[in-house]
Amino acid sequence: MTAIATAELGVKEATGNNDGKRVEEYLRYTNLGKGHQWCAAFVSWCYGQAGLLQPRNPWSPALFPNANTYWKQGKFANSQIRKVAVSDIFGIYGAAAKRINHVGLVKEAQSKYLLTIEGNSNNRVESRRRHRSTIYALADWITGNKNLH
Repeated sequence: MTAIATAELGVKEATGNNDGKRVEEYLRYTNLGKGHQWCAAFVSWCYGQAGLLQPRNPWSPALFPNANTYWKQGKFANSQIRKVAVSDIFGIYGAAAKRINHVGLVKEAQSKYLLTIEGNSNNRVESRRRHRSTIYALADWITGNKNLH
């Protein structure tokens, strides 16, 4: 999964308006056209390229159903999971939106930070270093996908 996302690093919007050939491909994967926010579409597209049927949703909060979410608001919500895994999905809460409004993939988990790959970050696909305190939720779709095929 992260190899697929890594290959997309540097993809940029054409005009800064959620557009461009590759960006529109991510959006189409979730049945949207250009002009829409595309971070969740990017994550969904990466999972699809890896052969997984889910998630396939352009709405960031939809990537965090209870069955897949194991970290919420600074603590593990699932007692059976105690480790952040590569390719898990992270979500950032937007106070103005009052919901998760940005998502991406975990590339590497460090003690206090996550190295990420995310779409629609500064109008492109980029890798970032995010402090764990800024992460609202984490979801595991790899384990959950085993039941979706």
